[in-house]
Amino acid sequence: MNSTLKHYPRQLKSRITEALNDTPVVLIAGPRQAGKTTLVLRIARPEMRYFTLDDELTLLAADNDPVGFIRNLDCAVIDEIQRVPQLLLAIKKSVDENRRPGRFLITGSANLMTLPMVADSLAGRMETLKLFPLSQSELHHSVTNWIDCIFADEMPTASTPIVGDDLVEIVLRGGYPEAITRTSMRRRTTWYQQYVDAIIQRDVLDVATIEKLDQLPRLLSALTHNAGQICNYSKLGGQVGLDHKTAAKYIGIFEQMYLMRRLSSWSSNHLKRVVKTPKIQFIDSGLLSALTKITPDLVRQDRTRFGNILESFVFSELLKFTTFANDDYQLLYYRDHDQYEVDFVIENYAGQLVGVELKGAATIKKNDLRGLKRLRNVAGKKFKLGILLYDGAETLPLGDSLWALPISTLWTKKN
Repeated sequence: MNSTLKHYPRQLKSRITEALNDTPVVLIAGPRQAGKTTLVLRIARPEMRYFTLDDELTLLAADNDPVGFIRNLDCAVIDEIQRVPQLLLAIKKSVDENRRPGRFLITGSANLMTLPMVADSLAGRMETLKLFPLSQSELHHSVTNWIDCIFADEMPTASTPIVGDDLVEIVLRGGYPEAITRTSMRRRTTWYQQYVDAIIQRDVLDVATIEKLDQLPRLLSALTHNAGQICNYSKLGGQVGLDHKTAAKYIGIFEQMYLMRRLSSWSSNHLKRVVKTPKIQFIDSGLLSALTKITPDLVRQDRTRFGNILESFVFSELLKFTTFANDDYQLLYYRDHDQYEVDFVIENYAGQLVGVELKGAATIKKNDLRGLKRLRNVAGKKFKLGILLYDGAETLPLGDSLWALPISTLWTKKN
């Protein structure tokens, strides 16, 4: 990682340290180039040996004899373990013989829990923590968790509001550490394109058998143009010559590689008019803007081109907050057949809901609240708050558990 980024705090650090104190195996999972290696090397104890399976000789040794590779290791850091998932079975054997906490700190750039042999092998022995690209709160050195604050009725304010063109720049930049060191949109776009090419040509083959590898870039392109929309497998597959089952499988692979996520809808048992199909969200707005070739100039010419990118940005920031929050939160969305919708619904462990609607403009109109009001009505007592995030500067109450908050409160301290 570029040395200029090493001073940014990672809010997951304390969670990893806690896990190492009482759990034999800790897995840090997340997309490539999110900063996993830099973080684990900061945390690892001096006696922990370091191995990366991106090294061809190490990969060969681990692949040929996983048990022998692990047998003589008392404690170790193992990077990119998805390249030899059989190592996890060998780690299980070693841990069963010695259950001392903090023995293995491992990273993975694919969701290993989707592999049957992995899901069962380390149950009760391993804790998985997710590390995504840098959040705005990390980049701005804020330690406030926006979601925790909202659920605690502590409305954040923007101490130094970022609006307009400055907000556009932040959103289009994204959070990948290497990408944000590039000083121009053109250089960032080149990095993102090569990043995706490398994942498709190399990493995908570690976790899946693909008959039509050349179709993956075309499907990803189709997905970028459907970001923030309902996931129609038949339509998406048809655009690139795939049947709906294959399209769904390949989308699952992109999800497994932490490029995107299918966001489920919120509903309660008595709601029959709710749309149940998942919605497509990308993990990083910088990646999405690069793949769709959206630039600040294009946004200034046509603000409507910015909506899906901004939604991806807010989704990413909320997702990062869930990884180190005090409670367990689920991110969902709401849409019904009467065309009422809410961009994000955050549900805590107790079933309480906060609706988050997004508006990429500085002016708020009454109609902007229609989705939040519908959610409030259908959710009843479960509804805690409705938040309208907007491109403005003031935190304002809108009555009846509804608030308007600047988008930049996502990375500024609470009031």
